[in-house]
Amino acid sequence: MLSILSVVLPIFALTLVGWLSRRAGIFGPRSTTELNRFVVYLALPALLFDIVAKADAAQLWQPGFIAVFGIGTFFFFALTVLISRMGGAEIGNAAIHGLNGAYSNTAFLGFPLLLATLGPASQTLTLIATINTVCMLFAVAIVLIEFGNQAGASPLTILLRVSQALLRNPLVLAPLLGAIVMFSGVGVAEPLDAFLKLLGSAASPCALVCLGMFLAEPREAESGGGGKTALLVALKLFAYPALTFALAYWVFPLAKPLRNAAVLLAALPTGTGPFMLAEFHRREGALTAKVILISTILSVGTITLLLTAIG
Repeated sequence: MLSILSVVLPIFALTLVGWLSRRAGIFGPRSTTELNRFVVYLALPALLFDIVAKADAAQLWQPGFIAVFGIGTFFFFALTVLISRMGGAEIGNAAIHGLNGAYSNTAFLGFPLLLATLGPASQTLTLIATINTVCMLFAVAIVLIEFGNQAGASPLTILLRVSQALLRNPLVLAPLLGAIVMFSGVGVAEPLDAFLKLLGSAASPCALVCLGMFLAEPREAESGGGGKTALLVALKLFAYPALTFALAYWVFPLAKPLRNAAVLLAALPTGTGPFMLAEFHRREGALTAKVILISTILSVGTITLLLTAIG
């Protein structure tokens, strides 16, 4: 319990700092947008490039674990998008809903939590989950959002515009360039490595402060927002890890350490990535902020129970 609180409490503290700063008038009305642009265009791309460029391709080849976590992630993303579309949501908004239901906070909660509970051997598994979530899932969501942005145009025009948008998107380009560096074996020069560490380390605190600032903005209550939030939180904290356990136990049987890691990573709350994308594209920012906060608060209890269950 104490190890979980030691990881989660600083997140609430950073979010609270953002909320108080905006309420006190330290930051102006456009501060949330500008800080979010810093994260999307500079800090997060640096973090993604750094993560992928330094990965060891041989260590990352864990086919059973990749299958379990990848299938679980994309199944719940697709399921949430489908549910949202059936409820009348536009495809771009549905993609944000999908991220809310399937985007585990592996980068900022996964590494310290699994290190404290499962030991150093879990860090490679957390890296696999992070690449799957932060790079691959993010890229699919961006494609759907860009597709929604071009609605009404001809299929060829949509394809060209979506392709152009993806090629200009730093959240897609950064991991691709990182993969080229990883597979080439050239490595990252020491000065560049220091630069990436400094810039990438700003992604998490800035995103959390930005989240608090966003929550402090006055806005009208959304009708039906409570039901959507409850559904997305339930999918993320309960249904997603349950499916992951079923996959890891019966479909792609994993050794107990790998199975425990997969279920714990799936049980993590929604990360800040969906909020950054939602705020950047002006889609479902308020809903996403609520899902992140509520799922993070509830995860203290759900993860404690899960750790007790797996011993």
